[in-house]
Amino acid sequence: MSNDKPEERKFRPPTTDPWKGFRGVMAGTLVLEAIVVLLVLPVIATVGGGLSAWSTTYVVGLAVLMFLGAGVQKKSWAIPFNVTLQVLAVLGFFVDLAFGAVGVLFAVVWAYIFYLRKDIRDRESRGLLPGQRDDL
Repeated sequence: MSNDKPEERKFRPPTTDPWKGFRGVMAGTLVLEAIVVLLVLPVIATVGGGLSAWSTTYVVGLAVLMFLGAGVQKKSWAIPFNVTLQVLAVLGFFVDLAFGAVGVLFAVVWAYIFYLRKDIRDRESRGLLPGQRDDL
């Protein structure tokens, strides 16, 4: 009992990379969001105030950035980039109400994704992921 610190347990890395799957979820979400954002165009044209050059450029430009963002999820700046895209989507309220609603809907999806990210980190640090424990 000469050591006052609690024993720190070391766990081996998981047998499969949980972050690879997580990056896939983020990339897939961006692709789905980009498709839904593009589907807002006909809604803005018929129900909203109509398409202007600015609104069309904003919607299409954001969708293109989302498609491109899906391919860079391995980069260290991917999560801030995803958050920026989401903020731009929520700011879609300035383009049309329907576009802003889509932004809010996907903001909830991204909040859940970030909750899952925290959960994976916690489980990995406690050695609870598959392949990290000897007794499984």
